[in-house]
Amino acid sequence: MSIHNAAQQLRQAIRSGQHKGNTSGLAGGHVQCNLMILPEDWAMEFMGFCHQNPKPCPLIAMSEPGSPLLPALGSDLDVRTDVPSYRVFENGEQVAAVDNLMDHWRDDLVVFAIGCSFSFEEALLAAGLEIRNIAEGKNVPMYQTDIACAGSGRLHGNMVVSMRPFAAADAIRAIQISSRFPSVHGAPVHLGNPQLIGIDDIALPDYGDAVTVGQDELPLFWGCGVTPQSIVQSSRPPFCISHGPGDMLVTDLLNSQLAVL
Repeated sequence: MSIHNAAQQLRQAIRSGQHKGNTSGLAGGHVQCNLMILPEDWAMEFMGFCHQNPKPCPLIAMSEPGSPLLPALGSDLDVRTDVPSYRVFENGEQVAAVDNLMDHWRDDLVVFAIGCSFSFEEALLAAGLEIRNIAEGKNVPMYQTDIACAGSGRLHGNMVVSMRPFAAADAIRAIQISSRFPSVHGAPVHLGNPQLIGIDDIALPDYGDAVTVGQDELPLFWGCGVTPQSIVQSSRPPFCISHGPGDMLVTDLLNSQLAVL
């Protein structure tokens, strides 16, 4: 499978139900995105939220109201069918988990595609660093923190982070590499003691799977695109849709296009 059609073929496999589950490590070379889908009357506030909080919510693209298409990210891409799982929220509470949005789509919805750390994982792997969740065949662990995001209109709440452990020397290299990718979360927001950002037990992630953390390793925490789901629960918009954690929208955009030299 060539790099030019790997993303399209993966989307087709997701659309047909042949692929289910997280997309970490798949369609190498391609940008993966988190999704947040909101009614038009909340869209400007969410765009402002992304601009105010670029670490957890680096905005890659947004749709026209009512359109499930993001042509800049893939000519055949349809956000209603091309993500392995979705979560539907009403008034801040999850009311459904579905594998397509055909029964939930509305003509006032605006799609936001947010950069995902799976994109910089590829650069870390290329540098010879081990990504623990990939090595263990798991979804990346994600945690609710007490780090407050900057508010935007009615939107407020705390940041969610993803975690990857490294030995000290490798942690320095991981920070250097990920800082070159600000549009997919950039450098970590914290390293070391998880309790300093409100995480009581690193073995009990709020989303994703726990991974092994060695006694000689530092946990590194990156801003995570699941943050909007935390914001939804705090701000309680009447209706919205997100991706399932770890189940991303895989685009035709290349990771190399996002790197800052």
